[in-house]
Amino acid sequence: MSSFFLRPSLLSDETAIYNLYNRVAAIRGGLARETHEVTSDYVHHFLSRSIATGLSIIAINENECLGEIHAYRPGIKVFDHVLSELTIAVDPKAQGLGIGKQLFTTFLDTVRTTMPNILRVELIARESNSKAIRMYEKLGFVTEGRFENRIRSVDGGLEADIPMAWMNPNYKG
Repeated sequence: MSSFFLRPSLLSDETAIYNLYNRVAAIRGGLARETHEVTSDYVHHFLSRSIATGLSIIAINENECLGEIHAYRPGIKVFDHVLSELTIAVDPKAQGLGIGKQLFTTFLDTVRTTMPNILRVELIARESNSKAIRMYEKLGFVTEGRFENRIRSVDGGLEADIPMAWMNPNYKG
């Protein structure tokens, strides 16, 4: 696979991001959502909110969307210092190439250098996704608890969701 580049997402990327999320959701455990839950309304909602109040970054290779990461403010004044609902998706055929790590690193660097009004970036990971949790910890995320039996696992049982947060060292509240 040839090289890729990262850039801020645009509303015009909506179809490419929708297609990416459907490819990732088709893999068991790829996203919390199943393919029938990845709708154009869902993508439009998170993309427009991320562009307006948070951040969305896309990984592109020859005009194909290989990955996307986003988070946005919850929309309540008491949480104006928080980016939440963080989601990352990397095309199954591009996984293992470092795209996810580069998306995350660029995302956090952008928050650190251009968003001094943001203190917290929050995400929730399935407890069974230990590889992702280790990566989040290496990036500076800290586990903040457990939501026992919160998420249905791919085998139909229940597992814990793990809330994690990264703190912006350049926060100027």
